[in-house]
Formats: sequence, C-alpha cells, structure tokens
Amino acid sequence: MSELQRRWARAKMDAHVGSSGGGRLDEEDGEASGGEVGAADGRASFDDDSASSASSASSAGTVVPSASQHLFARPQGGLSRGRGGSTGSSSGGRTLEPIAWTAFFERELFLEADDGSGIVHHAYVTSPTGGGPLFVMHHGAGSSGLSFAVVGAEIRKRLPAAGILSLDARDHGLTKAPGDLGTDLSLATLSSDLLAVIRLAQAQMHWPDAPPLVLVGHSLGGAVVTDLAYSGRLNTTPTSSPLLGFAVLDVVEGSAMDALQSMQTYLGTRPPGFPTLENGIEWHIRSRTVRNATSARTSVPALLVDGSRGGQAGGSDGDGHEDRTETGASSTSISEDSAQPSSSASTTDGSDAKRRRWRWRTNLGATQPFWEGWFVGLSKKFLGARGGKLLLLAGTDRLDTELTIGQMQGKYALQVFPEAGHFIHEDLPEKTALTLVDFYHRNNRGALVLPPKVSELLAQGKKV
Repeated sequence: MSELQRRWARAKMDAHVGSSGGGRLDEEDGEASGGEVGAADGRASFDDDSASSASSASSAGTVVPSASQHLFARPQGGLSRGRGGSTGSSSGGRTLEPIAWTAFFERELFLEADDGSGIVHHAYVTSPTGGGPLFVMHHGAGSSGLSFAVVGAEIRKRLPAAGILSLDARDHGLTKAPGDLGTDLSLATLSSDLLAVIRLAQAQMHWPDAPPLVLVGHSLGGAVVTDLAYSGRLNTTPTSSPLLGFAVLDVVEGSAMDALQSMQTYLGTRPPGFPTLENGIEWHIRSRTVRNATSARTSVPALLVDGSRGGQAGGSDGDGHEDRTETGASSTSISEDSAQPSSSASTTDGSDAKRRRWRWRTNLGATQPFWEGWFVGLSKKFLGARGGKLLLLAGTDRLDTELTIGQMQGKYALQVFPEAGHFIHEDLPEKTALTLVDFYHRNNRGALVLPPKVSELLAQGKKV
C-alpha cells in the first residue's frame, strides 16, 4: 500500500472513530469484532498487499460496525426491492402506511339498488373523457374494488381518456346488503349485481350513453364478467352492445376446480387477525400474497375491519369458522405469544384483542357452498361469449384442455406473466395495464379503418 493510500485510510478511520465517541469503541463492538480491531485508537490493521481492503466493509481487517449503526441491517419491514418502477416496486425500506383511494380514483359511489332490496353497492370511479372506454373491474373472493386501484392508474397513464369503474361485491368492501342478501354470493347474483352497478353508475354520473366497455375480472371476478358477457344482457339492441371485450385474470375452470380442494387448507394458513393495518400489509408482502408494496398498501386495508371500534368483522379464525366474538379469541385458538399462563381470563382476552384487532372483513369459509358454482362451465362460456377475449395467466400450466384447444384455434388472446403470483394485476400493474390497453386498441371499433373497395380503386384508375 502506498503512503498516500495509508494516509487516506487513516484519515477515514480517525473521522469515523471521532464521530462515534472520542476514539474509543464500545465494549460490545470489541467483543463482536473477534480480534479484527487492532489499535486502541480504533484504527483497523490493514493488509499492505490489499489496496481494496480500505474500502470494503466485508474485508478482513475492517472495523466491525456497532449495532447502533445498522450498517448491515435489513430495510424497514425486511422487504426486498421489486422489479418494477414507481408503482411496480416493493417497498424495500419504505413505509407500510396505507394509501388512500383518493390517490387513484376521482370519486366513490354509493349506489342504492332500484329493485327495493335495500342493497347499497359501493364502487370507485374515474369518468372516461372524449369517448374513451370504461374499464369495469370485478375483484376476486375476499378482495375489494381497491385491488384494481394501482393498475387503473397505470391504464390512465397510457390511455388518459379511459375511465375506471371498480366495485365492491356484496359482503366485500363497503357494499351493504341487509339480512341474508349479504350472504348470497351465487354467480347469478354477482353477475346481476355487476350489471346493476354499471347501469346505476351511468345514471348517477349522468353519462348520456353507455361508454365502450371493457370488463376485467380477477379470479371469481373473471367468472362474473364472463357470465355477464356470455348472457348478452349488456346489449342495447339485439345486434349492438357497448361491450368491446372482456379480460379474465388468472382463473380457468380446470385449475380453479382443482384449487377448491385445498381452499380450506389455505384459509387455515392465514392469521386470524393483525394488531395494526401495517402488520396486515406486511404479512401480505412477506407471504408473497401480494408482491408489490404499493398495491398492498392500497388494497389490503379494505380487506380488514377494526374490531375494537365495533366494526362488523366477518373474518374467519383460520379454519373457515367465524370467530365467536369480535374482540375475543375462540376457545380453541392458541396465540403465538401465550406460552406463559395469564393471570386472568380478562387479561388474556384483552391481549388477544390487541393482537387480533384487525380482522378479515369477509368470511371466505362461509362462501364454500358457492365455490363450485362459480367456475363450472367457465371455459365454455368464455369461448362462447361475444366480443374480444383476453386471458392473463401466471403460468401456462393453468390452462385446461378446452382453453388450450381454443387458444390454438385463435379464439382468444393469451398473455402469461410467469414472474407474477395469483394477483397478477397487483404484482405487475404496469405490465397488466399495457396488456389491457393494447387489448382495447385491438378491439376498438371506433378506430377500425376498412380497406377501400375494389370497385372504388378501379374507378380511381388504380390497378388491383
């Protein structure tokens, strides 16, 4: 090592030691260093043959940082940085604070059903402009309309004239249904709800005509939009419809029916509740349920309800059964930090209420009677519906035989994102938005330019 390098290294080390406490290392640091710290003045014993050791924190002979410096600590929350950009990256070291819906939508709608049922549908909307399309989003079971918040914003970045309408299904989000109506989650009911929300939103937003529609559904929502498209109930006349096409995200009949066999097992792996919203968001990211921190911070808060404020928690205890109380645990539930016996039952209930303050809003276990009906016949309806068709999958292994044959025959467009999880649109909002906007352009009848007729070319004296 040259004299200049030695001076540089010593100057750096002296500055470091001086800032950390008058040239003296902590006693804990000395024990952790394992003899790597040399002189009492805090300087490290450098290897003269290695000029790079002065700048490498991992080289032998460097000063071991104290615990208070957190030099090698994980970012806040222990989250890894994602692949994408601003809305497509995970929050390595960033806050887990929830993001409000107002960052993504123009307004929220409370739409009272006009059939006298007393149901009040809730939806988020941003109006289309200049004849732009309206992307109508339907979430999957247990999710909410905010599942499409980030991807909706990405769509509008690429297609500013587009509108977004994203609803909460009954028994999800802020949609309210009285009595037993809230537990009717049959496919026919959800399909009728979607149609009602589109028409009620058109009336409340004072759209003179129905805008061109692109239906987008994830998981259960994919079955709902397919059923509505197949039924033809969106037709304004027997031969015309505002529906340009529909997109189904990561659900096909074959794999969905197979997955139902392990649904209760999946529910058993979920925590029954969380002490804070941030804990709920972090769990979704760490478990890779949602692989994008921005999406998780936006969508997860709507999945949980605060039981300590008297909220109606519909969550399950992990086995698909409703909790017996909103703030207390079931008698068979054992918490993670209950190794020491409690002094009283009330103390146990109180601490458990804090650990499980935020409960699941929707009791997925209670929807089991409807599971099979959601997906039976999905492939046939998907291929038979009018309009453009797009299937987005997280893996080609999800294709069943009927859809594989249909794809070979060119009956629909297929896009696969193998790097995404089940929540494709939340994991990869930018790529999903690009795919949906391209799908719209390919099915936009208003932009369709027909080639000139042969007779017109001949009349112009052109050779054909």
